[in-house]
Amino acid sequence: MKNFSKLALLALFIASGAFVTSCSDDDDQAPEPATLYAKLGGTTMVSDPNNPGQMIEQGRLSYRSVVDSTITLIVSDIVVGAEGNLGQHFAPVISEALSGNTTNVAILSDNLTDFFSANTGGGATNSYTGLNMVAAHDPAQNPRMGKKSNDAEYDKFIGYVGAAAGLNGVTDPALIGEVVAVLESLRAPIVQE
Repeated sequence: MKNFSKLALLALFIASGAFVTSCSDDDDQAPEPATLYAKLGGTTMVSDPNNPGQMIEQGRLSYRSVVDSTITLIVSDIVVGAEGNLGQHFAPVISEALSGNTTNVAILSDNLTDFFSANTGGGATNSYTGLNMVAAHDPAQNPRMGKKSNDAEYDKFIGYVGAAAGLNGVTDPALIGEVVAVLESLRAPIVQE
């Protein structure tokens, strides 16, 4: 009986050591870094300023706000004829909007918001079902795109996004760097000229 007690005690000691070791291994693991979506507010629900009485995830609202401001900046430059504006790219959508049909502008905003929300960490509650980036930016495959982009035009677009981010309170250089990194990761499929 004495040997059995010693064996039981030894087994308990080994088991407790394994338990402590496995627990401490978990503690040593670094937490996963926050996604860009989470840094922009994540899944915290807030009132939707565009839809009174409805709620929206703060991350999605952040993206939608920047997307809508980007569209406004692009359209403003097109309307005043600013040098290097992206009018040729958005000619089909702008033409419709100027005649009173803003449906495709709303679709553009929704698609861009969906794309960025779903692909930067908000995928659990957001999805993108639009065209892939090559098709979306090829006028032969997407009638809402007026022309293919070159590097200078894409740089101009990134500038619009940066200005729109600033207008919406996104001024942290590290966060802006992450947004630019996402945009740069899309350069190859978008720039087709």
